[in-house]
Amino acid sequence: MVSIRETTPVRVQHLTPQLRTTTAVVDGAAVIVRLDGEVDLEDRHPLQQALARLVQTRPPRLIVDLTGLAFCHSVCLNALLTARQRARAAGVEMVLAAPPPQTRRVLEITGTDQVFTICSSVRTALADTYAASRRTG
Repeated sequence: MVSIRETTPVRVQHLTPQLRTTTAVVDGAAVIVRLDGEVDLEDRHPLQQALARLVQTRPPRLIVDLTGLAFCHSVCLNALLTARQRARAAGVEMVLAAPPPQTRRVLEITGTDQVFTICSSVRTALADTYAASRRTG
């Protein structure tokens, strides 16, 4: 005999980490924004707004550190592409740094790895910044 018992539904907590951004200014040469967690639909507009505010400060280089990005899908990619357009219009060079393997794969599949400047690490992106400033300074 099968017994069926009704229970109250259990609220499932969000299992993916919410998006956190951390920003650092490096000697006026660059601004680094680190993304930690996952960008979901609710995070798209806040992320776009945060990146737009950073672009408005017109740093020579905006480095988007993807080291802590848990997952990148179309919502995140669209936010990054929007930021890139704004950065170009403002004369700000935008660089993606340290994309995790799955994010790198999304960039390759979509062809956006050919659109973005991608560095293997934040350190490399900063070294490139300093090398460029020595050439022009």
